[in-house]
Amino acid sequence: MNIYVGNLAYSVTEDELRNAFAEFGEVTSVNVITDKFSGQSKGFGFVEMADNSEADAAIKALNDTALSGRNIKVNQARPRGERPSRPRW
Repeated sequence: MNIYVGNLAYSVTEDELRNAFAEFGEVTSVNVITDKFSGQSKGFGFVEMADNSEADAAIKALNDTALSGRNIKVNQARPRGERPSRPRW
């Protein structure tokens, strides 16, 4: 299951995020989203867990808990919707 993690402190690393979720089961991937120009975190990321029941347990346990001084928001990630095309002027 793909899990969205929001309201991350900008200092949170992928390893810290992996460790927080690993307490609940196998973490297959972690991705903290960063600005492509500055490289700074955008304050959210995604965690992929192999087992859905472990992922549900992690979501319930970690949502609205403190990680590096900020209460994180954790829920199942929604599929990326189709983006409207931009008009070319």
